[in-house]
Amino acid sequence: MSHPSLSIIIPTHERADILARCLHHLATQTIAKDLEVIVVSDGHDDATTKLLKGPTPHPLRPISYLEIPKSQQGVARNRGVKLATAPRVLFIGDDIFLEPHACEVHVQMHNKLKAVSCPSERPTGRAGQLSACLGYTTWDPALGITPVMRWLESSGWQFGYPLLKHYEHKPILKEIQHRFTYTSHISLPTDIAKRFPFREDVTLYGWEDIEWGSRLRDAGIALVFEPDARALHHHHITLASSLKRMEILGRAAVAMEKVLPDFDRLPRGWKRIAYAIAAQIPTMTGRHRKAFLLGMKQG
Repeated sequence: MSHPSLSIIIPTHERADILARCLHHLATQTIAKDLEVIVVSDGHDDATTKLLKGPTPHPLRPISYLEIPKSQQGVARNRGVKLATAPRVLFIGDDIFLEPHACEVHVQMHNKLKAVSCPSERPTGRAGQLSACLGYTTWDPALGITPVMRWLESSGWQFGYPLLKHYEHKPILKEIQHRFTYTSHISLPTDIAKRFPFREDVTLYGWEDIEWGSRLRDAGIALVFEPDARALHHHHITLASSLKRMEILGRAAVAMEKVLPDFDRLPRGWKRIAYAIAAQIPTMTGRHRKAFLLGMKQG
């Protein structure tokens, strides 16, 4: 069997049914035979273990399966990277359904960029630097897209792809690229992923992507947006669950500021005043800002 061209790392936690569908989409990839799939279960789950010990979905190679004590996604990704043997890794979520050409597009983009393994070897210019590749993700319409899901996408509070229209097929502006290092659908050279692991001392959900992305940015690693690597996010969100998530993000933002000096997601000064004013208005934006401020207060 030839050496894999792409290692796909999937953290999962008690979602065997959705994971099975995620794996089915990997089996339909145009380069399925060249993929190395690594699933890391964040905590024990009988259903996930049963799924991964069953027949491997054709034509995928045998799936590598690792179970770790319950911790968080960053730890699961780090453990998965250690098992990767392909020259590139692709991080996705267990609820990310890749379209058939997505993996091939990621590999082609990295080949085009001629990503190298040592910063001292990289050529001049952003497009020639060591690069990560961000794929495009949107909601899975099969679940029904709620008004809050549409707002989360257009506002950038979930995925800010509308803000990346001017960066298609090219590097995102260095000053903002860390805001878009979405680990639900992003690839990079394996040696870079090993040199820049996710922090394991950040336990609250949210912002770990930005912290990781900030370190990649500061190391001179560019982030290229490739909209042709498409995927669907199979996750249904209600207004209530979105507001609860926003509270958690508020608490996590306070904690993240303590470990990341240049963390820029907390509203300060006039922006904090604007947040407080908007939070009094019962619009979608106002309700989410109110929840975020509440989380900050709790943090």
